[in-house]
Amino acid sequence: MNFEHFLSKRILSTIPYKNSISAPIIKIGIVAIAIGMIVMIVSVGVGFGMQKEIKDKISSFEGHISIQSFNNSLNENSFNPISPKKTFIDNLKIIPEIRNVERIISKFGVARTENDFDGLFFKGVEKSYDFGKLNKYIIEGSNPKFSENFSNDVLISKVLADKLNLKLDDSFQMLFSKSDNSKPSIIKLVVVGIYSSGFEDLDSKYIFGDIKQLRRISKWRDNQISSLEIQLNHDKSLEVISENIYLNSPSELDVVTTKEKYYSIYEWIDLFDKNIYLIIFIMILVASINIISVLVVLILERTNMIGVLKVLGVANISIQKFFIYTSSYLIFAGIFLGNVIGLTILFIQYNYKIISLDPKIYYVDSVPVFIDFFHLLNLNVIVFSICVFSIFAPSLIVSKVNPKDSIKFN
Repeated sequence: MNFEHFLSKRILSTIPYKNSISAPIIKIGIVAIAIGMIVMIVSVGVGFGMQKEIKDKISSFEGHISIQSFNNSLNENSFNPISPKKTFIDNLKIIPEIRNVERIISKFGVARTENDFDGLFFKGVEKSYDFGKLNKYIIEGSNPKFSENFSNDVLISKVLADKLNLKLDDSFQMLFSKSDNSKPSIIKLVVVGIYSSGFEDLDSKYIFGDIKQLRRISKWRDNQISSLEIQLNHDKSLEVISENIYLNSPSELDVVTTKEKYYSIYEWIDLFDKNIYLIIFIMILVASINIISVLVVLILERTNMIGVLKVLGVANISIQKFFIYTSSYLIFAGIFLGNVIGLTILFIQYNYKIISLDPKIYYVDSVPVFIDFFHLLNLNVIVFSICVFSIFAPSLIVSKVNPKDSIKFN
């Protein structure tokens, strides 16, 4: 242990120092750094949590990328089927970033009971469809189980269930128009599951059922679908992968990302990044100013000690190191305290959903939380480094202290 480190620890641990004039200022400095860390950690956890939750909900219902006919790009009501070859689908599946590829038929229709009706999309999926991404949103019943024959089982949203007064095992009809303006096709459906994602735009948009039902009423062949829905392992390389798929797709197919479909929502949640960075900048600035103030007070209070050390032959650089080490301990204490309280707040919100939100405005029913420990580590390192760096210039004050004047000053 070097001299500066030893002296710093010794002085910080002495009772007279803790009861000195600077003690309240030191406590205020630590608390200010802690509050700054709490604000930054909560901002990062909630901001990234909001982004992740909304993106996850959209991708759970729509996938990350859709491959469809150019004629269907602006209209999800599929009148123009595509017939992607098996080799094309197999080539998509071997891309490392792609988790799965689903064959989908989506058709707009009117769900009706004896007393009410509502218009929405019937999303026809195959027996192998991955309902795992939707299971966390299912609040009653289960997802549909399809056999080799036609299945009437459907998964509907709580929004639709409340609107049409439907419960599990209730049946209702769904009407689909035909392109030749003849009588609509009518199928009878049975509710086997009810979901609620808290994202009303999506909840009011889809019911999930057997793709064979839509294939039958549309008179499409087994290889005809309205789109391929692609799920990625993560969306960090969404644009790159979609561009690569587009360049290697047949000319009659279009590739659309969820970011293009929900452009305004993605633009809104991207603003969170700017807000987070602004908050971090302001909090680091405040923390730096506070620790500089603490350092100046420490130097003024220890003017006599500085003079004595200089008389004993201690170099200015050693005295500077002492004050830098002392300030670093205080910075670390504030950061540690801020981490403990900030993570505790996020943990409580994550588990108990204390703070709720209006899903019609925010697309989530409670404040979401997401902590990436790599981001958290980076935040701590950045805050600590900047605060320590900010005290280098003020620490130069010790070189201006004259031993004769400082000892007389005491």
